[in-house]
Amino acid sequence: MKPELPVQAVLFDMDGTLVDTEGLWWEAVELVAGRPLTDADRPEVLGRPVEHTADWLAAATGADAGELAAVLHREFADRVRAGVVPRPGALDLLAALAGEGVPTALVTASPRAVADTVVAALTERGAPRFAVTVTADDTGTTKPEPEPYLAACAALGVEPARCVAVEDTPTGVASAEAAGCAVLAVPSVTPIPPGPGRTVRDTLTGVTPALLAGLAGRTLTVMSWNLWLGGGMVDDHRAKQLAAVRASGADVVGLQETGRTATQELAAALGWHHHAAGENLGVLSRHPIVARLGDPGVGFYGAAGVRVRIDGTGREVDVWTAHLHYTPYGPYEADFDGLPAEDLVAHEEVRLAQMRDTLARIREEAGEGTDTVRPVVLTGDFNAPSHLDRPEVPWPVTLAAEAAGLRDSFREAHPDPALTPGPTWSPIHPVHPEPGPHAGSPEPQDRIDFVLHNAHGLRVLASRTLVTGSPAPWPDVAANQWPSDHAAVVTTFAL
Repeated sequence: MKPELPVQAVLFDMDGTLVDTEGLWWEAVELVAGRPLTDADRPEVLGRPVEHTADWLAAATGADAGELAAVLHREFADRVRAGVVPRPGALDLLAALAGEGVPTALVTASPRAVADTVVAALTERGAPRFAVTVTADDTGTTKPEPEPYLAACAALGVEPARCVAVEDTPTGVASAEAAGCAVLAVPSVTPIPPGPGRTVRDTLTGVTPALLAGLAGRTLTVMSWNLWLGGGMVDDHRAKQLAAVRASGADVVGLQETGRTATQELAAALGWHHHAAGENLGVLSRHPIVARLGDPGVGFYGAAGVRVRIDGTGREVDVWTAHLHYTPYGPYEADFDGLPAEDLVAHEEVRLAQMRDTLARIREEAGEGTDTVRPVVLTGDFNAPSHLDRPEVPWPVTLAAEAAGLRDSFREAHPDPALTPGPTWSPIHPVHPEPGPHAGSPEPQDRIDFVLHNAHGLRVLASRTLVTGSPAPWPDVAANQWPSDHAAVVTTFAL
């Protein structure tokens, strides 16, 4: 890749983006439905995997969904083989990217058999080969979930934030943005509005590698992760930590429980910048660190921060990591001991003091009260639930952060805690692990790890919890792929 192009890869949707197949798919669905489709049917038809549309038709007709999916596959593939028409500008753009050495991937909700048919037709028309092809058969979930785009980035060995996804439907745009990619939307049927990290054009005609390079890097993906005393409970933990950071697509990672050496060792392996604070806190950054913030003598609990300069933009963002004291633990006192709200709040004194000290340092460094307030992200293991999740208790730690102007990125992306609880404690503790009267009781599953922000030049595009593999419960954790007792939180911001 030429150094003047900061984009690491371009990821293309297939149907409606590179080839004019939306009409062919529409015809196939109309045939199987036995009626003309209308605008009201579009959300169930366009940008959806075959199985989704088959389930939708089955609910309406009473027919077997599996049989409908097979017919849809056949009818669509027949139409594709009869003649694929590239979208205007698609072949020219693919050739230009190949000439610049920028790798491309195909990311589609269509099955492998259909994708292979389309790729063969494009190749016959002179299109260069894709480095990676991800289809509906290759991932556990498909669009609008982020997994297809994350899988393509992982296969290419590139960072999502340094990639541009080219999409034509709202479903595909949602998938790419949730993965942390910049998006070029070229709507084929359904309108797509512009948005942070998203550019909308009528056609691919005239789109160049340089234009796409200008879109990359306009997002910032931040991860908060407690490493569980450095990770040593799990075999080969450092390699597994590296794999998790890479899979997250993060640009900056706020770490807790680093075991003194994890920050430095992970940064060296990644080739990233870093700041190690005390024995417990650290920050990893793909972007240059231009200042180190907070108390240089921070202890096991407390906070530390960095100022990063975002490559290619000149913008600076303060990113902090905090770890608050673990005891007494509010969810245990609430669920096991039945303490009333006023006692639970009173027992948060130590953590609240630590949070107030952290917020004061953040305000001072960010320039609060001046005309040039910097964007701020606060990551951390607060060891306390959120008032947004357990509203029956005014949990003071998260309320203090909210009162200071910090927003909860996960709850911005997922406002309903009943629908998306997002617990981070604990993927390895389904039951209470400690001896005593509550041993073996269901462990409270709470969201105690956070990515907060001050909304100055930042807007949440997507946020998710991250656990790789299927961790075995404590104490049989040595072979786990996930080397922590916490889930991580990963948020992508538009800058």
